[in-house]
Amino acid sequence: MKKYSFLMLILSLLFFSACDSKRIYETNIEFKDKKWYIDSTCTFTFKIEDKNLKYNILYNVRNTLDYPFYNLYVTYYLYDEAGKQISTDLHEMQLMDAKTGSPFGKGMGDIFDNTLFAMKDLSFSKSGTYKLKIKQYMRKNPINEIIAFGVRVEKAN
Repeated sequence: MKKYSFLMLILSLLFFSACDSKRIYETNIEFKDKKWYIDSTCTFTFKIEDKNLKYNILYNVRNTLDYPFYNLYVTYYLYDEAGKQISTDLHEMQLMDAKTGSPFGKGMGDIFDNTLFAMKDLSFSKSGTYKLKIKQYMRKNPINEIIAFGVRVEKAN
């Protein structure tokens, strides 16, 4: 019976990992007590192996229904392998409908997950390891009811 369970586990892992062939990297960072402080920088390090492809970078946001705003502002900083900043910008994400307060994304109970485009069809000048740093850019410190923030890097179509 143990051999059968182990075999099913291995087959399941292979099946689910093959389903997402576009993904290059994905990591989510959880915040203690659902509080994201201004000085809390989320750092993500990923490797680009083929500089000839285009890539999408997406944000993963997990929040509760008690999140006090309908949007979320973040600033990103993208660094190359040498540590040189190659890009930065301020992004606004809509997490809830501004008029109705209805949450966007997928949810269960009072927790909702949003996956939102940060950068589409991004080209990298060379292969190597890149670092993306994200800081929340809201007027409140901390912002409450953000459970986790993450980044996904995938091959663009």
